[in-house]
Amino acid sequence: MRKKIAKVCKYTFFTILGIIVVFLIVPTWTPSIEGENSISHLEQIDINGEGHEVMIRGTDRANPVLLFVHGGPGYSEIPYVRKYQRELERHFTIVHYDQRGSGKSFHFTEDYSKLTTDVLADDLIALTKYVTEELHQEQVILVGHSFGTYIGIKAVAKAPERFKAYIGIGQVADTIQSEMETLDYTIKQANASGNKADVKQLELLRDSVQQGKGLTPRTFVQKYGGSARLINENADYVKGFLINPEYNGVDVIRFYTGILQLQDRLVLEALDHPLPEIVDEIRIPTYFFMGQYDYMTTLNAARDYLEMLKAPEKELVIFHESAHYPQFEEKDKFMAWLVEHFKLD
Repeated sequence: MRKKIAKVCKYTFFTILGIIVVFLIVPTWTPSIEGENSISHLEQIDINGEGHEVMIRGTDRANPVLLFVHGGPGYSEIPYVRKYQRELERHFTIVHYDQRGSGKSFHFTEDYSKLTTDVLADDLIALTKYVTEELHQEQVILVGHSFGTYIGIKAVAKAPERFKAYIGIGQVADTIQSEMETLDYTIKQANASGNKADVKQLELLRDSVQQGKGLTPRTFVQKYGGSARLINENADYVKGFLINPEYNGVDVIRFYTGILQLQDRLVLEALDHPLPEIVDEIRIPTYFFMGQYDYMTTLNAARDYLEMLKAPEKELVIFHESAHYPQFEEKDKFMAWLVEHFKLD
């Protein structure tokens, strides 16, 4: 009997070990799209001497190009974003990429200790050149999300000729202004919930946030509805990592290692150098998409920034059911706006 149990345990151990190994190293890919002129690529390309993971998807290469810049810092959207863009792929060619040091673009042998947002903006400009040449198009529509808007605005200010328009979703603005609003919001919600321990912990952070030395903890922002209302962003990542073919186990390790190495330093850069002090003019049409309940990057701070920003055309688009992810929380409204403004006849 003991031998039988030992044999079963041994078999179970090696089965589990085999599953783990397969999960870690299984080849990654993105599902194909039907159509003679469709595109569905997931590949590592060289951008400014560094390998970048790029995913391009769409039913027709001739459609206008949407190039998305993920936030975080470090939070690639490649693991799960197909869930929200199936219909959008019918009207546009969609480009996502993992920024230098993020996700599948994190390389264990590289030193990222001197990485700055200026480097990331230069990478984005170079990637845009690659994408337009690959798809035989003159320009792209740049869509930044969250911290990706900090990088995106720097890129369009530096090389406006490469972009047809700029869309900032969850737009970063005066970070200290935004964070003070976020802190006040979370304290108010914690008080309303009768959670005195959270109130006490948050109040202890007031001086640090006010002096631009830190952020309101995102765990509290999520807890009190300032991150997402109509989606579960954490569940999206877990399901994407486990089910979708774009990431394997090693890529998940890259993902979290990149965040640990880069996030704090890049966030402090944004705190020390608020966007309104860096970029006050963009020479292309500019649109800020903000969720009414966004307290990761607040609506008021984005509105104030847009009012002072010079642009040939600018508009604030408010999503009244959303927080920080209006492109996912109200994806039909998001697509309808894009189709109305940019879809080819």
